[in-house]
Amino acid sequence: MPQQPPLHLVFYIAGTVDKVWEGFVSLESNRAIFGATLEVDLKPGGPMNWIGAGPDGKPITYVHGEVLQADPPKLLQYTFAAGPSTRFSRVTIELTPETEAVKVSITHDQWAEDDSAYAFSADGWPRILSRLKTLIETGRTFKPH
Repeated sequence: MPQQPPLHLVFYIAGTVDKVWEGFVSLESNRAIFGATLEVDLKPGGPMNWIGAGPDGKPITYVHGEVLQADPPKLLQYTFAAGPSTRFSRVTIELTPETEAVKVSITHDQWAEDDSAYAFSADGWPRILSRLKTLIETGRTFKPH
């Protein structure tokens, strides 16, 4: 089955590579950015799940996946499926320290042609990275919509 084209994003965040890494994997930053709890075990096969309140206030899974690779604080790769979907794509986050910032490279690929999460992710990644950048650089963030 044909695939959707990969999503590629590059952002620069003023901060240390360790602080940017923590922005991706810490409970506090994920609560601030998504209003969700990140359940993660940073080893191959470990869970990578964002859990939050549904419309009725009961917990639901926003995104679920599995860690493929983790090399803190440089590389995080995991599978990604929205909600109850069984259509998994792959996210690769690469962090490269530069003089006064960290280069954040995101590749979201291996999409099924009919994966409805593609449009959601194409819109969502720039919002997520903007909120993360603001949180790391200022200590606060803004609402997603």
